[in-house]
Amino acid sequence: MDFKKSIIHLAICLVVSPIIIYIFILIAKLAGSTYDMTHGETFIIWLLMAILISRSMIKKA
Repeated sequence: MDFKKSIIHLAICLVVSPIIIYIFILIAKLAGSTYDMTHGETFIIWLLMAILISRSMIKKA
């Protein structure tokens, strides 16, 4: 297992995750919804989205 590649992959997932979350929130605001999220909720959603992105980027044989 290549640790450098794994760390880079994790960093990419953690950077892309909040971008996607805020895109969804922006789309919801444009549709008329209002969302207020606490820091804890944002952190959990950030980590779950990073896991989802990480799982979707895995190359399948």
